[in-house]
Amino acid sequence: MNQNDETLLKVEGLRKYFPVRRGFLQRISGWIKAVDGVDFEIPRGKTLGLVGESGCGKSTVGRLVLRLLDADGGRIYFKGHDLSDLTEDEMKPLRKEMQIVFQDPFGSLNPRMTVGQSIEEGLRILGVKDRDERRLRVARLLEKVGIAPEAADFYPHEFSGGQRQRIGIARALSVEPSLLVCDEPVSALDVSIQSQILNLLKALQNNLGLGYLFISHDLHVVGYMSDTVAVMYLGHIMEYAPVDTLYDHPLHPYTKALFSSLPVPDPILRRPPQPLRGDVPSAFNPPPGCKFQGRCPLVEDRCRKGIIELSWVNSAHAVRCWKATAADPTGSPLQKILFLLPDTTSIAW
Repeated sequence: MNQNDETLLKVEGLRKYFPVRRGFLQRISGWIKAVDGVDFEIPRGKTLGLVGESGCGKSTVGRLVLRLLDADGGRIYFKGHDLSDLTEDEMKPLRKEMQIVFQDPFGSLNPRMTVGQSIEEGLRILGVKDRDERRLRVARLLEKVGIAPEAADFYPHEFSGGQRQRIGIARALSVEPSLLVCDEPVSALDVSIQSQILNLLKALQNNLGLGYLFISHDLHVVGYMSDTVAVMYLGHIMEYAPVDTLYDHPLHPYTKALFSSLPVPDPILRRPPQPLRGDVPSAFNPPPGCKFQGRCPLVEDRCRKGIIELSWVNSAHAVRCWKATAADPTGSPLQKILFLLPDTTSIAW
């Protein structure tokens, strides 16, 4: 992943450990490794989908990128600028270019402020002092996301969940950002409304050239929205590839297991699910070696030792599994994985 003029966001070795305090004196007894060495990049106008089970660290990555949380290690580059060591005052001019759409569309809006007042806050940051100009721009933003301009005088509780999420998107766009972190933006909505919000986000990206970090646990949604996908497990990225490559030829056993859990609408293609055995290890005391070793059907002694690095299969596809990248005279590791885990290449999206 090389930095160039087309790279909007680049993350290298990102880490975040949360202390665990115990006892009367609340002394630190250990660390929860929520994010443990994450690397990715997002080109301008493109979408990176970050997918994984609940608790794997996806949302923490989004907050680290926006500097809502301070990282314990690694570098964050936005438009070529290193954000990692900037003070809060130095970050302020850049914050308007990096916005977030939250999972809960109701909790993210101030119930005591009208929709217009919520959106106008961003315009004040931009320096729009004229009240009439702000109202005009609020009306245009609402129209852009499919809400009537008259809605500016209403309060959040007067709207449905889908409408509130549209309002949240309009508020994020008010400061004219280049990057949107979409943290489970449709998981709290009905399926029919989800498709409308996803199509809206795609249309806005095409019209405004936005880059998205799209965080979700739903592989269907990620497959529809993303150009590149990173599969995350227990603070690590296990596989990283263009969306078509990953969905047609997943390499990591964890990625294969995720695909096997997807519901298939065609009864001919439907197959019994093959859930993973065992539980997700604790981020407080992760196992040595591969963090997926306790649930992997391909585990060997080598998987339990040292550090398993994210290795590049080719220029665009990386996987954190030595069996998926090592040469084997008896057959490729990919063939072994396809043999041991259910085939998912025929899933219809």
